[in-house]
Amino acid sequence: MASVTNIYARALADVIVDKRLDANQAVKELRGMVALFETSSDLRKIWEMPSIAAEQKRKVLDAIVAREGFSKQLRNFIAVLIDHRRTAFLPDIARQVEVELNERLGFAEAEVTSVRELTDGEKRTLEGQVEQMTGKRVRARYAQDASLLGGAIVKVGSTIYDGSVKGQLEKIREQLSSS
Repeated sequence: MASVTNIYARALADVIVDKRLDANQAVKELRGMVALFETSSDLRKIWEMPSIAAEQKRKVLDAIVAREGFSKQLRNFIAVLIDHRRTAFLPDIARQVEVELNERLGFAEAEVTSVRELTDGEKRTLEGQVEQMTGKRVRARYAQDASLLGGAIVKVGSTIYDGSVKGQLEKIREQLSSS
């Protein structure tokens, strides 16, 4: 069902770009809706149950939108998913929306793993280096892994830049064993 996911993701990305909405805010709201959908089995059951009328499902949606302060565009998008019985695809669609927006707006997603939490200055420096390597602006997500011993690993798409102490030690070990 990748085509279903792509069609809906492109449609929402079109709305965000064409209406010049704040892409970061739109993605944040979409993630919030996905979090509610994934954590509430009752919500999933209601939205996915064919015996419940779409009108009732949209009333639940409207209550969520009012409570959470989500945008009209997100509300309308979710209503379309409800009407076309595609709510089960919401998490996948949300991930694809982020990919679409990054592509259109010239962003690269980076996953940075370090031994400790980086300071704001270190994050800016690292993101600047990744921007130089990729030629794109960077949206980075940060994680910690104590086994790295030091340094960081940066993953951009399928490319991995390993600047960790653990990675460097592994390279030295490989060189020594091959000589």
